[in-house]
Amino acid sequence: MAKINAGNIVSVKAREILNARGFPTLEATVTLASGLCGRAEVPIGLHNSKFAAKDLYDGDHRRYQGKGMLLAANHINELIAPRLIGLSATSQREIDLLLIELDASSDRRQLGANTMIAVSLAVARAGAMFEKKELFQYLLDYYQLSGSAKIPIPLFNMFSGGHHADTNLDFKEFLLIPQPDSPTFTGTSCEGQAVRMVRAGAEVYHALGKILRENSYDSDTGIEGGYAPNMDSSLKALDLMMAAIISAGYEAKKDFVLGIDIGSNHLYDVSSKQYIFPLDNSYLSSQHLVGLYTEWLQKYPIIYLEDGLANDDWSTWREVTAALGDHLVLAGDELFASNLDRLRRGIAERAANAFVLKPNQIGTLTETIECAKLAERQHYQLVVSHRGGETNDDFIVDLAVALGAKYLKAGSLSRGERVAKYNRLMAIAAMMADNSTKQK
Repeated sequence: MAKINAGNIVSVKAREILNARGFPTLEATVTLASGLCGRAEVPIGLHNSKFAAKDLYDGDHRRYQGKGMLLAANHINELIAPRLIGLSATSQREIDLLLIELDASSDRRQLGANTMIAVSLAVARAGAMFEKKELFQYLLDYYQLSGSAKIPIPLFNMFSGGHHADTNLDFKEFLLIPQPDSPTFTGTSCEGQAVRMVRAGAEVYHALGKILRENSYDSDTGIEGGYAPNMDSSLKALDLMMAAIISAGYEAKKDFVLGIDIGSNHLYDVSSKQYIFPLDNSYLSSQHLVGLYTEWLQKYPIIYLEDGLANDDWSTWREVTAALGDHLVLAGDELFASNLDRLRRGIAERAANAFVLKPNQIGTLTETIECAKLAERQHYQLVVSHRGGETNDDFIVDLAVALGAKYLKAGSLSRGERVAKYNRLMAIAAMMADNSTKQK
């Protein structure tokens, strides 16, 4: 009998677990002959874009309002597992190709993107463990990624709105962004830069909560941990963030800048071709909306704008990118939906200058890396992002570090599934600092 390689897969199992919203998702476990186990938990988006790969749900409304994932788990246990037994966990491309062959549909509707990414990420974790490497280093080496591992800039969610919270705020997220080159974060204290950025972000977050309570606003939070009070206007949220930066002992522009995820698609009225902002009682054409963004840039230190226009408003995306692209990170999330064809169109249209990457919208790790590489070649800044229905899995942090992503979007500085990402970010930064010290 041939000797079994210690790195070969001997078991693949999946089960239904709960995400941070209390709805089902998948956990996949890949066990090697050596006894090592790689696990992955799949996040689920609040709303699945029509351009993204499709998750597979049971549709049985007697369980979890039809959102159960027993069928997806069964696909892994009975259909995928037998095909993976005996393969090496370090054959990531081969395994991902096998998963793609099992689901020939363009949108992964047969197996489900959730099914495929659960297995793909669990295999990667097992491979990293077998190679005795940290996950980010394993990904860097395996995919021969250009450049070196890099700590991304975290995008801290301070206010949650839109569909992300029960609040009247129109916009999905109001973001606090550290300026990594600030002396505050590049100083010589015992804390590393990443630790200082996270600490400062948490201090501003708590200062904001105090300001809200002192001004009789609710300090309840949305599903991603950002505060979710009812406000007088959208700009009031920005004013309060500016006040919180000062209250926490930092300076706007120097230490922190701001960002907004508009989530314009749910504000766009197709029939009138207008953007409707109920809170501010505004009805704006595409051109007027671009003018509004320009006004905001003059009043606030905003450097990041995500989904500032609707998915199919390509002509205005071109205009705003040409007009503001040199001064603003114009990130496409729902615009691209991590879809390679949508990204190619964005490149051709010269729309946006940043690409929001969500692995569970694609289906396999290898395809995720391909998307990121294309974005990098075309000089799009990369934003690796969490999802609304997150888990405590911190895979996206290692992925962001390995890809050299500019930004990591992981939610607010509360809620365990969000904080898990920032804790992993700080742990990786500490490892990189130790390695740098040893090499000197």
